[in-house]
Amino acid sequence: MTRILFVCLGNICRSPMAESIMKDLVSKAGLSEQFEIASAATSAWEIGNPVYPPARQKLAEHGIDCNGKTARQMTRLDYARCDHLIGMDESNLCDILRLVGGDPQHKVSLLMAHTDHPREVADPWFTGDFEATWQDVLEGCTALLEELRS
Repeated sequence: MTRILFVCLGNICRSPMAESIMKDLVSKAGLSEQFEIASAATSAWEIGNPVYPPARQKLAEHGIDCNGKTARQMTRLDYARCDHLIGMDESNLCDILRLVGGDPQHKVSLLMAHTDHPREVADPWFTGDFEATWQDVLEGCTALLEELRS
């Protein structure tokens, strides 16, 4: 079982989009039994809140459901439990390392570092561009899945 935790600042836009997209990709590949996929926040700001409506709408446009997902904050236990902790931007990576006390097992990475175009996934909470976030997260998750399969 490969355990992946996607992480962003509030766990209401980027990381739940990544969680939902990756679950969809894994399901379509017939690999659901081989993966456990979740998401969390580095902050406590949105704990308990559902996925932000424009992010939920963008997923729904592509037939992906995220109903029931609510924001939670990551903990040190997530590092021990997960094989991969995937941040959306450099700030997330710094926060993850601070929360878990370092990365001695090299489990922490930037989502887009798994693609041919390493970069941050812009936060649509600030940009308002949920389509760009969808495109980046889809590219990142597709590349991550291919990397894990090979």
